[in-house]
Amino acid sequence: MNTTKSNLVERLRNTTYAHKKMIIGFDGFIDEIIHAVDKRMDSEHFTRIETMLQFAKRIERAAGLSTNIELIPVQEKIGGNGPIMCNALSQHDSDMVYIGALGQPQIHPVFLGMPSNAKLYSIAQAAHTDAVEFLDGKLMLGKMTCLNDVTYANIIKTVGQDNFVKMLAETDLFATVNWSMLPYMTDLWQKIQEDLLPLLPKRSNPPIFFVDLADPEKREHHEIKRALDLLKSFNHHFKVVLGLNKKEAYDIASILGLASSDASLEVVNRKLYDYLKIYAVVIHPVDQSCTVIDGTFYHDMGPLAKKPKLTTGAGDNFNAGFVFGLMLGLSPHESLLMGMGTSGFYVRQARSPKFFELVQFIADWDHNQID
Repeated sequence: MNTTKSNLVERLRNTTYAHKKMIIGFDGFIDEIIHAVDKRMDSEHFTRIETMLQFAKRIERAAGLSTNIELIPVQEKIGGNGPIMCNALSQHDSDMVYIGALGQPQIHPVFLGMPSNAKLYSIAQAAHTDAVEFLDGKLMLGKMTCLNDVTYANIIKTVGQDNFVKMLAETDLFATVNWSMLPYMTDLWQKIQEDLLPLLPKRSNPPIFFVDLADPEKREHHEIKRALDLLKSFNHHFKVVLGLNKKEAYDIASILGLASSDASLEVVNRKLYDYLKIYAVVIHPVDQSCTVIDGTFYHDMGPLAKKPKLTTGAGDNFNAGFVFGLMLGLSPHESLLMGMGTSGFYVRQARSPKFFELVQFIADWDHNQID
């Protein structure tokens, strides 16, 4: 039994919290979850290509020739870092606003399945992702030209500047995610910093400004550095939190010349925190997570699932749980457990947990009663 988990469960079971207000944006994807066929026995039965390495070898063997890989659609679901994070946080009876690429001129039906406590503003057509899932990861093939329409001008046109300022002044969380796939996100941040932040009141307990870069490998290094340096400009009005998976953390550390590929997770976390000078940097590998807040490093192992039902969106669920913990006033360590508990439930159940389900999952995790 882990004392921290036990104390967290007890604390959560005795917690009554006021509804939190949140604004999340700005992407939007229709995710088609797909399995790749290895062998087909008949019209109804087949075996699946289970690992990315097996998939890669299948393609490698066809180099210089050609091959056919049958893809089986399993599920069409809400996609994009923002909608998935919004959907996870909305399970906790929060007052949500989602602004993003949800369909034009009407919102696509897949997003209408989001909980009723999420108010939706659509500013562009939704992008589409073919997410080929394996037991050890996923290959995400995106069609996203429409995300060029995710701009500050279109947000203001749809939401209204006065309304946007009012929402920002009252929110507990402002999350802007999937930077790498939104070509005008940095410009959008710049315009918010220049046009809207001066209109916001200073608050004794600032809200969280959460950012997720979402695998920036394809973006130019100078673009990445410009975006990261701009985050500091939000420090006066927000607690700025940058979320990264392990690959993203090491890539960014390398681009900034902060750490080598063989550096420990703690070294990478601390180096990024010291460079950025923001409230928190949190890193979530598949089997663990860590964060640096106020100069202190926190770390714990997670409830790794041997055979997850769904992995697309696991990182977004971790982010949701982590920032929700911070909003509840939990410690950084407890917030990491909230993040890993949320993602751990999600990959096993293929949905985000409600508050009581999250508490029970952490209790079961504490007693080694999860698969």
